[in-house]
Amino acid sequence: MDERMPARRRTGDLTSGPIPRTLLLFALPVLGSNVLQSLNGSINAVWVGRFLGESALTATSNANLVLFLILGTVFGIGMAATILVAQSVGARDLPEARRIVGTSATFFFFVSVVFAVCGWIWVDAILNTLGTPADALPLARSYLRIIFVAVPMMNLLSFVMTVLRGAGDSRTPFIFMALAVVLDIVFNPLLIRGIGPFPELGIAGSATATLIGQTVSVIAILVVLYARKHPLRLAGANLALLRPDPALLRIVVFKGVPMGLQMIVISAAALTVMGIVNSYGSQVAAAYGIAAQLWTYIQMPALAIGAAVSSMAAQNVGAGRWDRIGRVAASGVGFNLVLTGALVALLWLFDRPILGLFLSSDSAAIDIAAHINTAASWSFILFGITIVLFATVRATGAVMPPLIILVISVLIVRTGFAYFMRGVIGEEALWWSFPAGSITSLVLAAAYYRFGGWRTLHMIENRPAAGEPPDTGLGVPRGRANMAPETPNG
Repeated sequence: MDERMPARRRTGDLTSGPIPRTLLLFALPVLGSNVLQSLNGSINAVWVGRFLGESALTATSNANLVLFLILGTVFGIGMAATILVAQSVGARDLPEARRIVGTSATFFFFVSVVFAVCGWIWVDAILNTLGTPADALPLARSYLRIIFVAVPMMNLLSFVMTVLRGAGDSRTPFIFMALAVVLDIVFNPLLIRGIGPFPELGIAGSATATLIGQTVSVIAILVVLYARKHPLRLAGANLALLRPDPALLRIVVFKGVPMGLQMIVISAAALTVMGIVNSYGSQVAAAYGIAAQLWTYIQMPALAIGAAVSSMAAQNVGAGRWDRIGRVAASGVGFNLVLTGALVALLWLFDRPILGLFLSSDSAAIDIAAHINTAASWSFILFGITIVLFATVRATGAVMPPLIILVISVLIVRTGFAYFMRGVIGEEALWWSFPAGSITSLVLAAAYYRFGGWRTLHMIENRPAAGEPPDTGLGVPRGRANMAPETPNG
């Protein structure tokens, strides 16, 4: 991947070729990574539920919501760095891409350590605020404290993988996510039950398995990248790039914080709903926890396609290929409808056998979870379209409108519906709040995509907006400078 290599010869190039095929081939390893992550969580839930019971399962459900909130806090920094890297790669500016990696990595890791330390100290306050049931509180504390220790390694692995995807490589992240998942799955029963030479740690063993898997995987991926002399690695004189550049850091933070807040908004809504669910007791909480576990599978195609759309759109923005942006978004929406729709249909057909993997067949929680899925799972098809539209507009630096849309649809509409409609339809309000939020977010996202001014924005001043000629000093073919921007309909 030479810094001035023609586009047709570069690896990781997402600015040429047939858009649907390129997008699908890039998204498949991302989808594979998402499958592995969800499979990991589900298998671990099986171990915990079977070995330790419903209270332990409730504890991990509550703890994982807290973890999602923490990961969401630093998610935006990683996404901002990924978009900047993708734009730089699209513009053939690898020195700029390395500068972005250096500044972002240092700041990202520092913030992760701060969150890990604060989480360890205030774990009880966090769980009490969440309203964790009393019987699950000690278990959740033991689990979450070790997870906090794992947070820096988890975040660093996530950062490296997202940067590689921004550079057009989705296969390497898949391989090392597989390594982390395999280690986690293997060590879970060994450390929970104390099999062989391993100590019996109970629920703490499940968290320890996660710590081992994430740590080994992040070390391994860094070793491989340096052994392969990856173009974005920082070595020799480039190690100085780990000292944050104040101007670049401001861009990463100002663009990253709104994207991170999007995850926090989703997390806050989930925590609010979980708090209401907890008020109905451990059985309902366990049922909701299992339903939410299955929803991670339903959302996997949309999240994978959204990540692929974000990287692909950002590279094309960097290259000035505005003629391709609308087709990237349209392909992403089409793939989401097919793949997410298929998963929703499968869950509707086979929900009870699947739920039986997590709970005993005579558990009343199975009936509750099946009903939750029927009411809410179809709404993730709509939210998947929203994810694709958000991924497209974010590639230009439009980060505030998606945040505002999520605040309205998820934090206000969804949680408001769940809370205030309880007096009318009881706990049904919790499950139907998901369709209410998804419909609202799709309507607002589609309106902004069609009529908003996102095509005139850019992350860094020298990135061309729609209609502006790209900087051809980095080897971008001059013919692209004369390409007219697409119409809003793409």
